[in-house]
Amino acid sequence: MEVRIQSLNFDATEKLESFIEKKVQKLERFYDNIAQVEVVLEVVKPETSNNKKASIQVLPSTGGDFYASKICDTFEEAIDDSVVALERQLVRFKEKQRKA
Repeated sequence: MEVRIQSLNFDATEKLESFIEKKVQKLERFYDNIAQVEVVLEVVKPETSNNKKASIQVLPSTGGDFYASKICDTFEEAIDDSVVALERQLVRFKEKQRKA
């Protein structure tokens, strides 16, 4: 699984990038045909407190895609929330495949 991290208008630290990679790797437990994961980090409205946006797109090798985007106080919190949302999407998708 390839993980691409893009930070808009700032430089992400090594610590943040390794945190993201660790969290995103957990998605393979829910669906094992993930080819690529794209993570976009962005600071929206720098003057407000709830301004860290994380968008994650999961591209499986079988086609289709899954997407989650959250805005929180920290990037870590936004990544956590996005990963939880993607886990639910992947579980639902897998259950639909089993029924079909």
